[in-house]
Amino acid sequence: MPASIKGSDAPPLTLADFDFALPDELIAQFPAEQRRHSRLLYLDAPANKLRDDFFRHLPVFLKAGDLLVFNNTRVIKARLHGTKASGGKIEVLVERVLDAHHVLAHIRASHSPQPGSALLLENCLAVTVIEKNGALYRLRFEGDESVLDLLERHGSLPLPPYITHTPDAVDETRYQTVYAREPGAVAAPTAGLHFDEAMLAELEAMGVRTAYVTLHVGAGTFQPVRVDNIAEHQMHSECYQVPQATVDAIARAKAEGGRVMAVGTTSLRALESAAADGELKAGYGETSIFITPGYRFRVVERLLTNFHLPKSTLLMLVSAFAGMDNIRRAYQHAVEQRYRFFSYGDAMLIERQS
Repeated sequence: MPASIKGSDAPPLTLADFDFALPDELIAQFPAEQRRHSRLLYLDAPANKLRDDFFRHLPVFLKAGDLLVFNNTRVIKARLHGTKASGGKIEVLVERVLDAHHVLAHIRASHSPQPGSALLLENCLAVTVIEKNGALYRLRFEGDESVLDLLERHGSLPLPPYITHTPDAVDETRYQTVYAREPGAVAAPTAGLHFDEAMLAELEAMGVRTAYVTLHVGAGTFQPVRVDNIAEHQMHSECYQVPQATVDAIARAKAEGGRVMAVGTTSLRALESAAADGELKAGYGETSIFITPGYRFRVVERLLTNFHLPKSTLLMLVSAFAGMDNIRRAYQHAVEQRYRFFSYGDAMLIERQS
């Protein structure tokens, strides 16, 4: 799959096209008191209209027969600290669990550990460095227990780099969606953090349907774009699954006149990856899809998302979905109206630009 998909007549896009001034105090450091207490900015891209609202009023924007597609990945306690055999300190961030004993991980250390070397993490976990491939290390956790069990007991929650406090019990609950089921992500699908059980029950009672995909969000989601010509950017790879039940639910919604809404950019990326050849198909896969203005969306008409970092690939994605001018105007409005940004921030509901 190409790194970037744009129309042949689209002008060259640079990193500066996706920059904006964001005051530090608008970066949410803590979640709202309750999940549904966040604000909601509605962007009707085809009509070029904005509306300030609250997330608790989301049902007003939905009707019976509409379909919400959620990412049911679960954030794992992926951060570990320890030492090399030499005594040097290290920090390990698990990027992906490969099987019961092996992971791919980022390692921060003054000197990179060599293949075959031993690590001691959290004073009790024996780990062997198998190999290094690019920025990632393949590690083996010794012993009989599974990696997921060990991480749950000894690891810590990998909060995003722009959240500055140490993870606590509140984060362990709130940096996780209420419908999280499949462990494997190192970052939350944050648009889903606004939903509580009562909201899901209210939507079900209205006749709004739900379906699920799984995309295990990697740490690469926080990596900055380091090239000026965005077409040269290489996206990180993530694994995803789209079940047949979700494919069927989308087909049914479209046939009956319902609108399909992706809850979060990760849900959208999973669906678009599964429809890369023009037809949405169930299955597993790896995706490094990079969606920029000019991309032709195949699956969803609406997107619920949070506010994203300047110059980020996610800002490029929503600009493709709503149009660059619409997103610039919406983000300027959000800053002026003091919306809260990023993972613990407020939400946007976007109608796709035709």
